[in-house]
Amino acid sequence: MTTTIPSPTDPTPFIAPTPDEIRAARARLGDRVRLTPVWPWHSDAVREAHGPDTELLLKLELLQYGGSFKPRGALTVMTSLAPDALARGVTAMSAGNHAIAVAYAARVLGTTAKVVVPRTASPVRVARARSFGAEVVLVDDVHAAFTRVREIEAEEGRAFVHPFEGPLTALGTATVGMELLDQAGALGTSLDAVVVPIGGGGLCAGIAAAVKQMHPECAVYGVEPEGADTMYRSVRSGRPEGIDRVRTIADSLGAPHAAPYSLALCRRYVDEIVLVDDDAICRAMALLFGDVKLACEPAGATATAAIWGPLRERLRGKKVGVIVCGSNVDVETFHACVVRGMGAG
Repeated sequence: MTTTIPSPTDPTPFIAPTPDEIRAARARLGDRVRLTPVWPWHSDAVREAHGPDTELLLKLELLQYGGSFKPRGALTVMTSLAPDALARGVTAMSAGNHAIAVAYAARVLGTTAKVVVPRTASPVRVARARSFGAEVVLVDDVHAAFTRVREIEAEEGRAFVHPFEGPLTALGTATVGMELLDQAGALGTSLDAVVVPIGGGGLCAGIAAAVKQMHPECAVYGVEPEGADTMYRSVRSGRPEGIDRVRTIADSLGAPHAAPYSLALCRRYVDEIVLVDDDAICRAMALLFGDVKLACEPAGATATAAIWGPLRERLRGKKVGVIVCGSNVDVETFHACVVRGMGAG
């Protein structure tokens, strides 16, 4: 059944992806995206912090092609383009992960990508986008990036692949939620909650739509860094909000604004959005590295930070899916964050 959602800014209903549509989308993606593993996190640290009855299942999207969940949305958008539009190439803007994903998608689909990235982005991410064949244009900040990408779209006829907004993007990210529920079921676990990082909201919107339609009793919590709280404020106000600049180490969650479709899905399907600070993110990075041997980027640790922070008591004794969304971080930054996290602990 199609679910329609009233937009907070537009009277036209938004159509959420249905479970059948999500499964069909996953089949179309095929082996161009990985079925990322789910890792049951059993350790002394988990038992001491959450008690013996809490079960944490890590969905390891940091092992996806390109080092993040982003190829799911990018490929879903790009495979929907008409052949002549795809042949003209694509463009995108990003703090890095979406640029990498669009570059990867362009390569596997046999077209070209021109991506716009802030100068402050990690050189590792820029280099990785170039390694997949993308032309990278550097600009001053994310606001300038949105302006420049629209110019490229108009001047060169390239299709713009949005980093977090739109039905096709959410359809792609919804496959993460579907996979997680299926994998948990195969392990004999029915999840009580899923915890998802939020940047622009595309990942959380898609996962929440999948989870709530396939398993309505499961709670969905979104997590944003305090220094990039666009969706938190947008959900509270009922309209898309923006930020003037990114003030968090989790820069890949630093969307300059929320957008109507992903906001509508989050308002409909996400139970609550919580905030975590940079110290908590660093502690979570140190914990994931020390306990699970995962080297994730700051954004990838935000869901874990919430489980050890504002959601800790609420999720005690529950079966919880945790999205670890990305791994694109340079060695120096990773080391500094882990050292900071150990000190902050």
